[in-house]
Amino acid sequence: MSPLLDDLRRATPTVWLNPNLTSWRSAQADLEYGRIDIDDAEALLLRHAPWIAEHFEGTDHGIIESPFIQRGSMWVKLDSHLPISGSIKARGGIYTVLKLADDLGGPLGDQAFYSRYRITVASTGNLGLSIGIMSAAIGFRVEVHMSREAKQWKKDMLREKGCVVVEHEGDFNDAVAIARQTGKEPDTFFVDDENSADLFMGYAVAGRRLKAQLERSGVEVTPESPLHVYLPCGVGGGPGGVLFGLKTEFEDNVHGYFVEPTHAPSMVLGLATGRYDDIAVADIGLDGITVADGLAVGRTSGFVGKRMGRSVTACVTTDDATMLRDAERFFHSSGYYLEPSAAAGFTAYEQFAHLPGTHVVWATGGSMVPEQERLSSAE
Repeated sequence: MSPLLDDLRRATPTVWLNPNLTSWRSAQADLEYGRIDIDDAEALLLRHAPWIAEHFEGTDHGIIESPFIQRGSMWVKLDSHLPISGSIKARGGIYTVLKLADDLGGPLGDQAFYSRYRITVASTGNLGLSIGIMSAAIGFRVEVHMSREAKQWKKDMLREKGCVVVEHEGDFNDAVAIARQTGKEPDTFFVDDENSADLFMGYAVAGRRLKAQLERSGVEVTPESPLHVYLPCGVGGGPGGVLFGLKTEFEDNVHGYFVEPTHAPSMVLGLATGRYDDIAVADIGLDGITVADGLAVGRTSGFVGKRMGRSVTACVTTDDATMLRDAERFFHSSGYYLEPSAAAGFTAYEQFAHLPGTHVVWATGGSMVPEQERLSSAE
């Protein structure tokens, strides 16, 4: 433990191989969820697909899915280019809002009905966009609490959609605490990025859909040729949910790697110490500041850590310069723009590319970034 903590304290890029990794069947003992919950999430998304197709461009008949492309010896899952809100957060956020609308029972888009209710969420940006865009379309009032890491263009976009944006000088966890208090007010629903089973299931649908994309691409996943998936990790809901979905499909034939910034390695810190959300990066002297705003999280999700901690193969940390370099390289080679945080997975791929099997880098955001913002980040 000591060498790892020394590396984390020094913000040195490092690799942690999970000593608690176990078989999927054994790890399932930690879970109160299973395949049937993913079935329910996918069924709800399919049920609302006609409405989504009518109100949002870019979906496949209302199915929210992203491209899957091969670049040399690796594949890239471009959740950066998911329809509606352009990030991995589209999956969980949109599902969560639709499920709430289902529970309330009003017709989607009925402003008179849904404006009686408020949705509040804390975000560094991308979850706020997915919650805000879908909630506003359905008719909810929306309040997004944004931490200091959030980009101005994301705040501006949310306001253009009719959302109330509350800015905080503190980090993501401070914004969560205040948003959680707001969620206790009448007719207000707090979307908890740290502890939401609904977000988790929305992300998990991705595992099933990736299986179909692999099959269409002629990729076979076997014990001799397993699947290696590299997932940028902030609070942990997105990568944890995706890995859960993948494990339900491929069990021990899939290996998940979580990738974090050197200045905000909250997931590896929580898993390696066994303290999960009871320890923060500030406790080991880190500032949590990184160009990867979507990953700038000081304290991980205990919900995810406790449920998926025995299923993560390894955690990798990477620095800002490497993420910026890899995002630029990918843009020049593919034409797809990624946020720095979305390029984190390339670092882990470089560490494990020698292993047999199929390697998938999960690119998590970028297509919504305005052109001027892209140009300024490249300077």
